[in-house]
Amino acid sequence: MKKISCYIFLLALLARLAMAQTAPAPLEITLKHDDQRERQTKEQLQRLLSAYDVAPWIFTRKIVIESGFNVIPHSHPTLTLSTRHLKDDELLLSTFVHEQLHWYLGEKPKETEEAYKELKTMFPKVPVGFPEGARDEESSYKHILVCYLEFQAIKGLLGELKAKQVMAFWATDHYTWVYKTVLEREREIGALLRKHKLVPVSRS
Repeated sequence: MKKISCYIFLLALLARLAMAQTAPAPLEITLKHDDQRERQTKEQLQRLLSAYDVAPWIFTRKIVIESGFNVIPHSHPTLTLSTRHLKDDELLLSTFVHEQLHWYLGEKPKETEEAYKELKTMFPKVPVGFPEGARDEESSYKHILVCYLEFQAIKGLLGELKAKQVMAFWATDHYTWVYKTVLEREREIGALLRKHKLVPVSRS
């Protein structure tokens, strides 16, 4: 009886050690100015990450939150979020996932480049510059990939209706042509990403 108890205890200990080794490191969230809006946004983000399974969409664990009227969220060199969406959980979550997906594509340069070339055939002309496109032609094309993946992630996290509402908002806010195109040509763009193996698998 004593041997069986020791065996069960050993199995439980090994299971706990295995879980500890595979558990992802916590996010490292830094505040640029440590002001009230940044602290509130950090709390908001942490609450959202506790409420939703965002693990499949996290590819960098270093996050900066920066307040200021002219702060634009960006992925590199460090993923940076603004405090703009302090009163809108869905938009903050969508922005966080969007910037994470830039890191995902960065891990797959060959596949991303092949998909980019095919997108140029699918869409011979894309807008450049705010509000319709990104900073240059290549970035506009690659944002089609990012925004499509963002749409799929938000569908999984918030449901299809909410995801469409979020995308419809972005389609009037920034990258407007890109988001509209993703909504209108979702099936074709999705087939292209699957062809080039650019759909993340769960890391949870």
